[in-house]
Amino acid sequence: MAAMHELNPSIKFEIYTTIPQWFFEQSISGIFRYHSLLTDIGIVQKTPLREDLPETLRRLNNFLPFDPSRIISLTDEIKKANCRFIICDISPMGIEVARESHVPSILIENFTWDWVYDNYLSTEFPAGKFVDYLRGIYSFVDYHIQTEPVCSYRNADLCTMPVSRKVRVTSRLIRQRLRIPDRAKVVLITMGGIPEKYMFLDKLKYHTDNYFIIPGGNQTVQLVDNLALLPHHSDFFHPDIVNACDAVVGKLGYSTLAEIYHSEVPYGYIPRPNFKESDVLEEFVKGQMHGFAISESQFQEGSWLSSLPEIMEISRVKRKGPNGAAEIARFICNLPDIKSQALFGKQT
Repeated sequence: MAAMHELNPSIKFEIYTTIPQWFFEQSISGIFRYHSLLTDIGIVQKTPLREDLPETLRRLNNFLPFDPSRIISLTDEIKKANCRFIICDISPMGIEVARESHVPSILIENFTWDWVYDNYLSTEFPAGKFVDYLRGIYSFVDYHIQTEPVCSYRNADLCTMPVSRKVRVTSRLIRQRLRIPDRAKVVLITMGGIPEKYMFLDKLKYHTDNYFIIPGGNQTVQLVDNLALLPHHSDFFHPDIVNACDAVVGKLGYSTLAEIYHSEVPYGYIPRPNFKESDVLEEFVKGQMHGFAISESQFQEGSWLSSLPEIMEISRVKRKGPNGAAEIARFICNLPDIKSQALFGKQT
């Protein structure tokens, strides 16, 4: 959205999601209206690394198929807002609304939920009817865009490099605000926005040659010794934090991977062995980035810290390719009659 606003500042967005409004206020400077709406179930998480399949199944049974009255109500809103396109960030609900309102739909994804649920099918997770239902909805999309790392290649209209928000301020400015010396080695520890209790914080203070930035590490900004603990929602723009670090350690997830990819820093990633996307992301890191795997137990216990000197010696990857966000923005802005758009976003 930010990349589209750069190309055409007159574009307006109607954003339907449960992602907090502050995220969009922090990410884009253009015109948008926010609508709090559950647009998909995804996979319910017990922790950042553990899924809750029984709860996922319960919510899917309550959510699918889509309530016809909800689709009609959303269709009325889309028509009143005079939306020209409906952009779907993995979420299939927007495709259904687009069909009902006769507005072209654009699907942007590196996986679809039918593909994910299909991997979990078992007697404990009898979700076959949801796989078939969602696969049918996805087939009706008008424009299909896939973003690397792609989990299942389709006959897409566009395939781009990883999509991330652009860095805004210099590494030096971020370090100054966090009282980190310019030449210090800095590690970002992140679990991708899902709350996590870090059991190894006391061990970090013994690594005095390094500084650690931890979003979600405290309710307020706390700068103590070599630790910068930040709330989940802070004035610090996450891509700027990534860019200010020498390495990132955290959950293997798309958004974090994309920001690291474009900031060119090493990635100590924690795979999610039961989540189908994780294998694809790991192969991409191995082939296109400088990274190293850390098991869940190694992360939780803090034993990965013994490898910190070697981690900090890993060089950055020199990269010249485009950001997928810019590629997608150009594609959409070249479609006819771009003025107002509705975005139906995935929930996590």
